[in-house]
Amino acid sequence: MIQTINVILADYLIYMLIFALFFLSILGIMICGNYIKKLICMNIMQVAVIFFFLCTAQEEDATIPILEEGIANPALYVNPLPHALMLTAIVVSLGTTGVAIALLMHIKETYGSVEESEILRRSDR
Repeated sequence: MIQTINVILADYLIYMLIFALFFLSILGIMICGNYIKKLICMNIMQVAVIFFFLCTAQEEDATIPILEEGIANPALYVNPLPHALMLTAIVVSLGTTGVAIALLMHIKETYGSVEESEILRRSDR
């Protein structure tokens, strides 16, 4: 019984942590009233998605995708496509974060706050 639990934790604990991180960030986006905190939660959610794709791309006993002498079976290589896509996702994430920070700076200058309730109250004037 204990050995089964250890195997389950070793195989699936990273996925449980990733899903917990993902859903906590969604909860943070829904609950937080501060736009900077919402942006931080959005970045945490993006990191959780990137971790998920990178973890699913891993294979046991696989080698890096560089042709070597004696390895002719393509199943023995790690697929490089998810890693390349997640590198692109990181760049896009940094770009969207930069734009969001610029928008938050403009919102702060215009309304004097980054709190959602305060901005909604001041925009009704």
